[in-house]
Amino acid sequence: MATDKVVAASGADLGDARRRNVPSASLSQPPPPSSRAEVDDKKLAKKEPSPLAILDEWEWVIAPLLFTFLAFFTRFYKIGISNIVTWDEAHFGKFGSHYLQREFYFDVHASIPPARPPAGKLLVGLSGYLAGYNGSFEFKSGEKYPEELNYTFMRQFNAFWGAACVPMAYWTAKELNLKRPAVWLVTLMVLCENSYTTISRFILLDSMLLFGTVATTLCWAKFHSQRRNSFEPEWFFWLFMTGLSIGFVTSVKLVGLFVTALVGLYTIEDLWTKFGNVKMPVVELGAHVAARVVGLIILPFLVYMLSFAIHFAVLTNSGPGDAQMSSLFQANLRGTEVGRDSPLEVALGSRVTIKNMGYGGGLLHSHVQTYPEGSTQQQVTCYHHKDANNDWFFYPNRRDADYDAEAEPRFIGDKDVIRLIHAQTGRNLHSHEISAPVTKADREVSSYGNLTVGDDKDHWKIEVVSDAASRDRSHIRTLTTGFRLKHEALGCYLRAGNVNLPQWGFKQIEVTCTKDNHPRDTYTHWNIEAHTNEKLPPGDPGKYKSPFLKDFIHLNVAMMTSNNALVPDPDKQDDLASQWWQWPILNVGLRMCGWDDSIVKYFLLGNPFVYWGSTAGLGVFALLVAWYTVRWQRGYKELSQSELDQIHYAGLYPVIGWFLHYLPFVIMARVTYVHHYYPALYFAILTFGFLADWFLRNQAKALQYATYGVFYTLIGGLYVYFMPICWGMTGPNKQYSYMKWFEAWRMSD
Repeated sequence: MATDKVVAASGADLGDARRRNVPSASLSQPPPPSSRAEVDDKKLAKKEPSPLAILDEWEWVIAPLLFTFLAFFTRFYKIGISNIVTWDEAHFGKFGSHYLQREFYFDVHASIPPARPPAGKLLVGLSGYLAGYNGSFEFKSGEKYPEELNYTFMRQFNAFWGAACVPMAYWTAKELNLKRPAVWLVTLMVLCENSYTTISRFILLDSMLLFGTVATTLCWAKFHSQRRNSFEPEWFFWLFMTGLSIGFVTSVKLVGLFVTALVGLYTIEDLWTKFGNVKMPVVELGAHVAARVVGLIILPFLVYMLSFAIHFAVLTNSGPGDAQMSSLFQANLRGTEVGRDSPLEVALGSRVTIKNMGYGGGLLHSHVQTYPEGSTQQQVTCYHHKDANNDWFFYPNRRDADYDAEAEPRFIGDKDVIRLIHAQTGRNLHSHEISAPVTKADREVSSYGNLTVGDDKDHWKIEVVSDAASRDRSHIRTLTTGFRLKHEALGCYLRAGNVNLPQWGFKQIEVTCTKDNHPRDTYTHWNIEAHTNEKLPPGDPGKYKSPFLKDFIHLNVAMMTSNNALVPDPDKQDDLASQWWQWPILNVGLRMCGWDDSIVKYFLLGNPFVYWGSTAGLGVFALLVAWYTVRWQRGYKELSQSELDQIHYAGLYPVIGWFLHYLPFVIMARVTYVHHYYPALYFAILTFGFLADWFLRNQAKALQYATYGVFYTLIGGLYVYFMPICWGMTGPNKQYSYMKWFEAWRMSD
């Protein structure tokens, strides 16, 4: 008996020991053929997987393919049913037209935030090119598309970016280590978010912005998954893919900087952790820092610069946005009037336009309207559009002999004291001891007197600061010479910062005389843009090229500082605008077009479950963190390191992403619309998916199936319920009143 126990404990086959006591003949006797066949059939039956097992094994292929198919179907179906220019297609379609006609334009609505670099608009232009569009349509809001313009293809091109977000959401959720039902939940919420469907179906930038945001999040999650494989090929691949995604999303809209900040916070935390690892060699730590600098800073910046290089390479013709750029840049555009036949050197009697060299600077301008306060003299401003009120004459100061039109030309150079006479009104550029209307620390600049009436406060001293063509400062040259104008009596400098006058000044740029003497302040630098003088021969100042880096910086600063007046106007009512607090609770929607019964109508509104569930999830996550923090403080150690990491990376970082994308719109003083919330919504969806996974992953299967089943049903059911607002509402809007749950949901009158 003891022997049997020992043998059993050793794992030996007791049957073999017993068989030694029986005749060998009986051991060698083969089993009957029929029994062998039965055994083989049973083995084969066990090896054949069931259909469910096959689906389970290939879920990683089948599920994203199915979700992708549904994404493209919902975004593309009936996409061309409305043949009118809808909502902001009026802006972005027009920008696409400029690229196709190669006309230089300036996006006046690109002031930050959300500033719009050229990449997204270049892609709109590409969609038009691929559609065979020639750029001749004006894209006026509500206007019918011409027969020859394949607007359906252009919309499909934009819808592609929105549809691609769905499979990327699936892969992101998987990389965040969510269980399969939660991965499907996140993907379904992105697929069945009505506002994502609607916004993707038009010629807009929002689908590209969402694509870039989701792609950056996916690449970050992939890179995080490779954290234990540092410097391996896949580690480098996802590091650089994260950088490329950052470069793309920031080149579409500078809202992309918010997801960039999320990656930046992760990188800082990651490097700080490595810095605390005293076992890591300094060389290895330095390699980690260098890799991230190259992959997450230099590479995105190069992508961003590339979008501007392409922008400048395509837009080689003069267009409506010329005035935002430097005079030298404009002179190199085909068809421009800037510098054309302008005499190279400026003399007394020359009629000129004077360009401010500050980023986004305009042309020195005056008009007959007067300041309502202060001197009440004629206003002087900076203006970005071509206008006869931009023309000025160079005249001698009052101590010199009067200007003689018959005498030989007298050229103007450094240190000369001159007067500037406004060509249209004959008044002198003037300043005095009166505060400027907006910048009170500066002096007011006005137009005053005439050729004979005036005083020494009409005198300005020229100070040359640079010349792209020559080191000789004895002559002022068209386009190439940068100079300052110093008021001889007051000692202040003529300046045009990017400060807009009130409505009485037509929101044009304030021109002042500043006491601060900062020679490098480009807003005190001026150059001659256009020049006519019958005494002087025509020249070709445009032969000098403007450097790319200078143009790149100039356009970026102009993009961020121009049109800073994009703030709510209390005198105007914008029925489309909304407030930041309305977005997370789905308090309001947006009519994207006219609401006449004869046209197809679209209403920008989200899926109620997605919005309300994701917003509630943010609060639940805060309570979850508070709960575990209190219990940890009380000595409970109920979370493993892997569970802490799951909360940290799959829960906390999406919440940070939501805050980074939402809070800027809370504090900014500009007009806001519902679509500004869409990138933030994606991170709220990820948070909801994390919470569902966290609370259900260890529960009974029956409870999991029931809960997720309810979630899937509600999300899909509400999506279908509100589908008419996405695919287009035809006929009388009254028939869609069943969707008007709240008064602010104005899909029916």
